[in-house]
Amino acid sequence: MTAHPDKLPLIHGLFDGELDAANALAIEAHLRECDDCRSEFERIQAVRDLLDADRPSEPAPEGLRDRILAALEAEAGVRPSPSSGIAAHVLNGRWASGALAGALAAGLALTLGLPQLTRTDTADQLVQSHVRSLLASHLVDIPTSDRHVVKPWFNGKIDFAPPVPDLRDAGFPLIGGRLDYVDDRPVAAIVYGRRRHYINLFVRPAAGLSLSRGFAERRDGYSLARWTAGGLEFWAVSDAGADDLEAFRQAYIARGGG
Repeated sequence: MTAHPDKLPLIHGLFDGELDAANALAIEAHLRECDDCRSEFERIQAVRDLLDADRPSEPAPEGLRDRILAALEAEAGVRPSPSSGIAAHVLNGRWASGALAGALAAGLALTLGLPQLTRTDTADQLVQSHVRSLLASHLVDIPTSDRHVVKPWFNGKIDFAPPVPDLRDAGFPLIGGRLDYVDDRPVAAIVYGRRRHYINLFVRPAAGLSLSRGFAERRDGYSLARWTAGGLEFWAVSDAGADDLEAFRQAYIARGGG
């Protein structure tokens, strides 16, 4: 058992995709600093890998779904959606075992009482960097729409190679690139256009405990999208709408950009 039991719901929430971007980043940062919680993280990962590797295929007993929902309704006073969170994996899937059902109930109880961490300042820094790049007329250090110029420009300035795909045909022309500074280290900022808007794509090495699951949120009037791939972490920031930013993320990934 970890010396920080208050972090257990957040660790489980991280695995189950129940946390927003700010809380996910905050618990990841805690895991990097706390050996005890990191060991618990790895133990949970090992248990889940075993469950996934040897999942029984017997169908759930008749009426199980209704009984679980009724029990949850009586306990929490709220009828949960069958398609949400942990419940979906058992209610709409296969019956695993009595032990796994107990884990389901415990997990749901933890989720219902999930504490919220204070907002991480990473997303705030990225929004501020985006705004600063527009106000200070310092959008790019290398202004060009040629990805074959932008990508090598970063050589020697940072210790990783950010992907710079051409997204003009998807409606996101390349504007150029620049160096920025986030969380006390240099990062690559690749700038794309979207009609009258700009998209700052910040790229940096992903932390060792970062999950590949992406996040999207709206903060202070700006849209943010975050995902990881190939050992890199990507943050897209813009005052364009969330739909435009999601279209950008999909186009960037589809063209080999993460």
